[in-house]
Amino acid sequence: MASSFLAGLGEGELSSGEDSGGFGDSLKLCQEDEEENKLLVEQFEQAADHLQQLIQVASKEQLLYLYARYKQVKVGKCNTPKPGFFDFEGKQKWEAWKALGDSSPQQAMQEYIATVKKLDPNWNPQVRQIAERKGEKQKTGFGGPVVSCLYQEETIREEDKNIFDYCRENNIDHVTQTILSKVVDVNVKDEEGRTLLHWACDRGHKDLVWVLLQHKADVNSQDSEGQTALHYASACEFLDIVEMLLKYGADPTLHDQDGCLAEEVTESKEISTRLQQYVTTRKT
Repeated sequence: MASSFLAGLGEGELSSGEDSGGFGDSLKLCQEDEEENKLLVEQFEQAADHLQQLIQVASKEQLLYLYARYKQVKVGKCNTPKPGFFDFEGKQKWEAWKALGDSSPQQAMQEYIATVKKLDPNWNPQVRQIAERKGEKQKTGFGGPVVSCLYQEETIREEDKNIFDYCRENNIDHVTQTILSKVVDVNVKDEEGRTLLHWACDRGHKDLVWVLLQHKADVNSQDSEGQTALHYASACEFLDIVEMLLKYGADPTLHDQDGCLAEEVTESKEISTRLQQYVTTRKT
């Protein structure tokens, strides 16, 4: 993972229509390239909107393909932590995005548009004008319009479930009972070094996070990649959980193995600013 979750070409840069350029022929060429890029961006945005009507006819493979290219355009090269063992959907999406490497946003947009056209041969991106989209609120999932629920998690029989499965399901009663009975330790780790607190923060289970902290969960425990529960809550943009972790002693100055702080793995400016302010206040 790179030092910033926002590395790469951002949305504003992609849609910017301003370029100082050079002079003479160079300026003309620059303006022509700019116009072509603006048209490509517009078609890409239209394709992203139109995909909402095609979710039911698209295959899982096509949705993964589109998801990866949307992320490449909006964020840039994949630089997020690889999801853990049990996060089957997350791993597949991460691997699809990671496979694009240094592919340019322009190429990603072209491939995205071509795939949407393949899904709906009658769709004409030229018909709809920019003005038609003003004021509309785009429906987005993680990484864009491609639905976040590309895959349902593997169904696990009740008798085969472990404590992490119950944690993932937000089964507070079962997790609490298991901890109280001392069948498992509250800080037990899975194959990826993740604790129950990591899982609860990853899934946004605020009440379960509180329960685990009440039972002395190690708030600064690090997984096999050096990430704490605060990294997870920040990356998943759960501000309320971030606040709770800080209250219980989470250390925002801990780096993961890639040298990243919790504030550097989130797209949320509110969370990154909050963590920065917390560190500054604590120093004074």
